[in-house]
Amino acid sequence: MSTNEEITDKTADIEEQGEQDSYEHYSVTVDKGQSPLRVDRFLTNKLEGVSRHRIQEAADAGCILANGKAVKCSYKVKPLDVLSVVMPYPPYEGTVLPQNIPLDIMFEDDHLLIVNKPAGMVVHPGVGNYSGTLINALTYHLQSLPLFQSGDIRAGMVHRIDKDTSGILVVAKTEQAHIRLSKLFFDHSINRRYAAIVWGVPNPAEGTITGHLARNMREKMKMQVYPEGEKGKHAITNYRVIEDLSYVSVVECKLETGRTHQIRAHMEYIGHPLFNDERYGGREILRGTTFAKYRQFVHNCFTLLPGQALHAKVLGFVHPITGQEMYFEAPLPAGMEAVVEKWRRYLGGKEE
Repeated sequence: MSTNEEITDKTADIEEQGEQDSYEHYSVTVDKGQSPLRVDRFLTNKLEGVSRHRIQEAADAGCILANGKAVKCSYKVKPLDVLSVVMPYPPYEGTVLPQNIPLDIMFEDDHLLIVNKPAGMVVHPGVGNYSGTLINALTYHLQSLPLFQSGDIRAGMVHRIDKDTSGILVVAKTEQAHIRLSKLFFDHSINRRYAAIVWGVPNPAEGTITGHLARNMREKMKMQVYPEGEKGKHAITNYRVIEDLSYVSVVECKLETGRTHQIRAHMEYIGHPLFNDERYGGREILRGTTFAKYRQFVHNCFTLLPGQALHAKVLGFVHPITGQEMYFEAPLPAGMEAVVEKWRRYLGGKEE
């Protein structure tokens, strides 16, 4: 490699288990004297241990960028091109400890599995969470598969949800399924619907929230909505009220994009934070009276949840290998169901 050519291996901040659209794994600046060469051949030569076939599949999934734009395998690299390899999971140095943790598997075949993650479980190992995660469990349960034998944090995952968000995740069992599922998410062709309990009742009862999301300048672990074009990434959330409980409501949120804390930040932005979402203001009493009995009732509701009242309820997509239409729906977890029932009883005058 020429001294004028730089390759860097990128790492990502994975302290918070939110959804991200992509992470840069490698960045390559092409040498000034480089002659035209197909990008798949160029990267195969430069990236140790990565096959040309894998580079080609990554390019097909839109994961190979030249100067910030996705390119195909036939793209000819030019002097001083900046090439990036981006993936929907964070890079990680270290190995994952296999752990025999029970999994709620909704579906499984030779190519993928669908798991219903409980609230409170972290998806990826990271700072402060190196065991007990979904990846630890998958590394144990799928340890006979090549994809899960390297101890890689990325194994099989193409998307993720927050620690305290419950619900459906799809996991790839093979490299081919992983690349093709990644492309589905990259193209936003996945049907993802969430159920949430929010403070108040949105008006109108059905609408679309559009707002760029970026890190809050003062609170690193919180996302904030910014005016279009100012900063951040474009994000769209469609919502509709499913049940009006006066003080709170149950809403369905359908994602058109998958940004970190998208639903949490968007619902706060329109004045209806998720119930019990401490980071986004939902652990305060935002509707109702000041009476001690009411405050105690709300506190009792909070104790039923580990965090924000959010559940990844529906996941639909085209099977990456068979082409079959897949659709999965997970019922509300017991904690959220209990909170909804308590509010119903409260409105009916039956809740103590």
